[in-house]
Amino acid sequence: MQHSEGFLAIVNAARTGVSEIDLNQAGERLANNPDAILMDVREDREWTNSHATGAIHLGKGVLERDIESVVPEKDTEVIMYCGGGYRSVLTAEVAQRMGYTNVHSLIGGYKALVAANWQLENGD
Repeated sequence: MQHSEGFLAIVNAARTGVSEIDLNQAGERLANNPDAILMDVREDREWTNSHATGAIHLGKGVLERDIESVVPEKDTEVIMYCGGGYRSVLTAEVAQRMGYTNVHSLIGGYKALVAANWQLENGD
């Protein structure tokens, strides 16, 4: 997908303050921390089409409104992913501004999950 200059500018600005981890790091964190959450921040239609097994869904459009009820403990480790690793940078930044202290963005997002043959499922 070709992203606009303005979008890339805000992602790159947010990226400086966000922890980005690769798929191997995400797998290790999820395996070693049973309380860690893999969070899909894509749109509803993207989630319904296919998502990582074990992930929870909280779309970027409602994240600020709903994250505190979905993840009440602000020190919970949360690994966010989107389609390619751009929107998750933005949602990780917002979560940090809301007081979350252990949030990461998955480099490469859903595309990286697919390329690595990560276990996926369809539907809600």
